[in-house]
Amino acid sequence: MSTLSLSRKHPARHARRAPRPPAPAGGGTSSLVADLLASLVVFLVAVPLCIGIAVASGVPVALGIISGIVGGLVVGFLPGSSIQVSGPAAGLAALVLEFVTEHGLGLLGPVVLATGLLQVVLGALRMGRVFQSISLAVVQGMLAGIGIPLILSQTYALADTPQTGSALGNLAGLPDLLGGTLAEPHRSAALLLGALSVALCFAWRRVPGPVGKVPAPLAVVVIGTVVASLPGFDVQRVSFGNLRDAVAVPGPGDFAGLLDIGVLTTVVTFAVIASAETLFSAAAVDRMHSGPRTRYNAELVSQGIGNSLCGLLGALPITAVIARSSANVQAGARTKVSRVVHGGWLLAFGLLLPGLLGLIPVAVLAGVLVHAGWKLFDPAAFPRMWRTDRGEGVVMVITTVAIVVSNLLEGVLAGLAVAIVLAALRMSRMTTRITSAGGVTRLTLSGNATFLRLPRLIDALESVAAEPRVHVDLSGASHLDLACRSQVEDWAGQRRKAGAGQMEVEVEVSLPDSGTRPADPGGSPASPHSGTVPVASGGPRRPPPGVPGPTPVRTATARPAHGMSQGYWFASALSTGDGQFHGTGPLRQAGEGALGTRVRPVRPPG
Repeated sequence: MSTLSLSRKHPARHARRAPRPPAPAGGGTSSLVADLLASLVVFLVAVPLCIGIAVASGVPVALGIISGIVGGLVVGFLPGSSIQVSGPAAGLAALVLEFVTEHGLGLLGPVVLATGLLQVVLGALRMGRVFQSISLAVVQGMLAGIGIPLILSQTYALADTPQTGSALGNLAGLPDLLGGTLAEPHRSAALLLGALSVALCFAWRRVPGPVGKVPAPLAVVVIGTVVASLPGFDVQRVSFGNLRDAVAVPGPGDFAGLLDIGVLTTVVTFAVIASAETLFSAAAVDRMHSGPRTRYNAELVSQGIGNSLCGLLGALPITAVIARSSANVQAGARTKVSRVVHGGWLLAFGLLLPGLLGLIPVAVLAGVLVHAGWKLFDPAAFPRMWRTDRGEGVVMVITTVAIVVSNLLEGVLAGLAVAIVLAALRMSRMTTRITSAGGVTRLTLSGNATFLRLPRLIDALESVAAEPRVHVDLSGASHLDLACRSQVEDWAGQRRKAGAGQMEVEVEVSLPDSGTRPADPGGSPASPHSGTVPVASGGPRRPPPGVPGPTPVRTATARPAHGMSQGYWFASALSTGDGQFHGTGPLRQAGEGALGTRVRPVRPPG
């Protein structure tokens, strides 16, 4: 049997490394000008998103602006990534709304603070790379599961109507929403304005010329505000208030709520989702430019610091946002100056021009968020995933449905569980083949024999149980786990007991990578890759005079798993010949855990 050898070639000490992608220019007047212009573009994208996400989260609009400021001035200055931009994220809006509705706004600050501290700990433990090992189907299912509840909740806001709460409740209430909207003129006007905003968001990318380069959310907000100022549009508008008054530093009594198990679950959920969205965004943004790559652990710590500060201010949780980050790249940003300055623009806008926010209709912002939710949902991704890999398509659907039916954390865990089972099943591919020659029935197993394939292994063993001479050949197995090994051993023991009254019952097991056994005492032909060590309840017995003994075993551990009361030899061996296994990696592991079993009816010595 051929062996597998793995080797790693080490480069010479002074070997020249492959050049990294060129980094963008980091200094000079041209770089500063490019960053300042990019900061204006990101600011224009961020304003409607900050406002809309705050409205969707059920918190004062000013808290969305505060989170955007922290994402720019604080997180933008910290290490990790130099291009991606942070702020309140649409993916957490539904979770925040549910939490605030149940526990109140006062507990949001402590929860966001605890979320940030947990992110700092995860980054310090270098857990940033762990998020890159999550199945792509789970990630896309998670995004779709975030997008669907966001669309359902904002559908009510399109008609200036409060939502019912859960995603399923919002879905069930859609018929009543439509009937009530058509019966009231002002709600009908809001729905018309919101539908126009959604349509503009989808169509804006097709607008030609310089006008089409204006960020779609900004263009929709401006156009919607102008249309709402016309007669006949009596719709709800944003209530902003004062930026300074919106800051709500949590008091000592507010932190008592963190002792509740449900609140702690929300902290973990916020931390996992915020970290995952940030690092997934980082991976996407890194593919958009040729500058320095994101340092995931440092970015996770930076996000944790930003969320900790947001918690102290009583604001919304933040993540890296792909919409702002891609706008930053496309606007020509070269350094982190652009994202820091965009936070300064948000601060100036909130302090100096708060009155402008009061002109924006809520339905227009809802239309912007419906479009954002649709992009997260991405219905075309489901058939695309199904065509690529049906198993992964099932994982994606299960993740999405589980999130919509239950909640985000449980849905992601369900998707991960299904993805792990799918991967385990695919790694446990095992084939069986039964042949007969010379009076010996040969059962050959190849592939990975794990506990997941136990039913198939049992069926294969039972199919040859009636044969008098059986050779179970495991030499082609690349992995043999304890469950399968024990099953073969138990089956061999049962064969020994069942053949007590027969003159000839022989069970022979070949081991993966275990050498070759010489001719056995009974005169049967030698079988490769098998070994025997006679064991009885009274200790090892010598073979009869003139009969060659078994191959010496140096590293074997013989176990009297079955007694000799009926006069049968039984042996288990871990290696034969020189006692060494040949092979590396999975083959060595299989050999070191393999089993050699031989059952032959003989008369016990004297």
